[in-house]
Amino acid sequence: MSICRGLVAVCLACSLAVAVAQEALRPEVGKPLQAAQELIKAQKYKEALAKVRDAEAVPNKSAHESYLVERMRIAAASGAGDAETAARSFEVLKASGKLPAADQLRMLESLAGAFYRAKDYGKAVTWGRRYLAEGGGNTQIRTLVIQSQYLSGDYAGAAKELVLEVQGDDKAGRVTPEDRLTLLLNAAQRANDPASHVFAIEHLIAHYPKKEYWSDLLARLQRKPGFSDRLALDTYRLMLATGSMRSANDYMEMAQLAVQAGLSGEGRQVVDKGFAAGVLGTGTPAEADRHRRLKDLVAKRADEEKQGFATREVQAGAARNGDELVNLGFSLTFLGDTKKGLALMEKGIAKGNLKRPDDAKLHLGIAYLLAGEATRAQAVLKTVAGQDGTADLARLWSLAARRK
Repeated sequence: MSICRGLVAVCLACSLAVAVAQEALRPEVGKPLQAAQELIKAQKYKEALAKVRDAEAVPNKSAHESYLVERMRIAAASGAGDAETAARSFEVLKASGKLPAADQLRMLESLAGAFYRAKDYGKAVTWGRRYLAEGGGNTQIRTLVIQSQYLSGDYAGAAKELVLEVQGDDKAGRVTPEDRLTLLLNAAQRANDPASHVFAIEHLIAHYPKKEYWSDLLARLQRKPGFSDRLALDTYRLMLATGSMRSANDYMEMAQLAVQAGLSGEGRQVVDKGFAAGVLGTGTPAEADRHRRLKDLVAKRADEEKQGFATREVQAGAARNGDELVNLGFSLTFLGDTKKGLALMEKGIAKGNLKRPDDAKLHLGIAYLLAGEATRAQAVLKTVAGQDGTADLARLWSLAARRK
C-alpha cells in the first residue's frame, strides 16, 4: 500500500536529514542517531528507539540537534507501531517551523496509517483528516478515514463521506466500485439514514444490477410514506422486468391485478412467464391446479378483450377526456399491437383532462420500453413528477432501461 511506502519515505527523509545536516553534530548526539539509522534500515525499530533516547539524553542540545532527534524518533516509532510517540514527535517537529511541507504530508500519512493498524480508529480519522486538510492527495487516506469511521461506529459520518465520494465519482464520470457502494449501503442502514440508503441502492442497480439490490429498493419504495396502494401493479411490472419476482404468489397477484385493471393481455404474459420460469404449475397438486385455472382464465379474458376492442375504441374516442384512450392503448400493447397501442396512448394524453396525468405518462414510458424504443421512453419518463410514487417508479424504470 502507498501508506506503507509513506513510512519508508519518512525513514529515508530522516536518514537524508542526518546525512546532509548543515550544522555539525556532536559525536555524543550523532553516533547514537547514526546507529538508530542503521537499526531502522534493519527493521529493528525498538532498538532504534533506544538509541534515539540515548541521543535525547545528551544535555545542552542545540535546536538543530533536537530537531534531528525528533526526526529519527518519528521514523523509529512509526516502524515500531508506536503511533503515540510518533504523533508527539510530529507535533514537536511542526512547532519548530523547520519541517518542510512535503515532509509534513508524508508524516501525517504515516501517522494515519499507524493509528489505523493499531485499531485506534478515532485517531486514524483525526490524523487522516489533517492530512487531507493539508492538501494530501493519497486517495487511500480518504478511504482509510471512511473505513475508520465505520469501524469506530460513526456510521452517519461514514455515510456522509461516502455520499460525497460517490457524488465526486458521478461528477468525474467514474463508476464507484461496488464495495464502496455496499459499504455506504451498510453505513446508511446502521445510521438509519433512508436517503443515503436509497442513494446507494440506486447506484448499485445502475452499475451492478443484482436481483437482491432491486428487491431491497422496491420493498423499501413500497414502504415509503405517501406511496399509493394503486401502484401495486406498476411495482410488480418493475419487479418482473428486473427479475425480482420472489414467488408464485407474486406472479399470481400480478396477473390478477392486471385482469382487474382491464389488462388481461398483460395478465396472460405474466402467467406464461411464471410457467416458463418453473414457478407456476408446480408445488402441491392443489397449487398447480390453481395456477392452471388462472392461466385458462387470463387467456379467456384476453380473447374477450380483443373481440370488444372496436366498440371500446369508438367509445374512447367520444369520451370527454383521454383516460380511456390511454388505457385502451396500454391494453393493446400487451395484446400484440404495439404500434397502434402507442398511438392511442399518445392521442389520449394529447386529448387531456386526464384523471391522473402522471400515471398516463408512466404507462406510456413503460409501453415505449416494452416496444424497444428506449430513447423515447426516457424522454417521457423524465416528465413524470407525481409525489405519490409515480415519479419514483419512473426514475427506477429509467435506471433499468439505461442498464439494458
